[in-house]
Amino acid sequence: MRRRNRLFAVSQGVVVLGGCLMLQGCVVGAVVGGTAAVVGGAAKATGAVVGAGVDAVTTSDEETRARREREQRQYEREQRRCEQRQRQGKSC
Repeated sequence: MRRRNRLFAVSQGVVVLGGCLMLQGCVVGAVVGGTAAVVGGAAKATGAVVGAGVDAVTTSDEETRARREREQRQYEREQRRCEQRQRQGKSC
């Protein structure tokens, strides 16, 4: 009986030690996963800020181009009106 008890105690120790090692792996995995989530969140926020800056520059460029096109059309209209007035003998 005594031998059986020692074997049982050793088996219990092995099971407990194995369980501790598995739990340690779970804890390490959770810490690594949590750290990756924080880094990923920071990268996502940085990407959003950079993306917003790119959108702002793109919008600004588009607005500038649209304004120049409007000004060009207005200038051409004025030139045509001036030419019409000159044909009628009037000054611009």
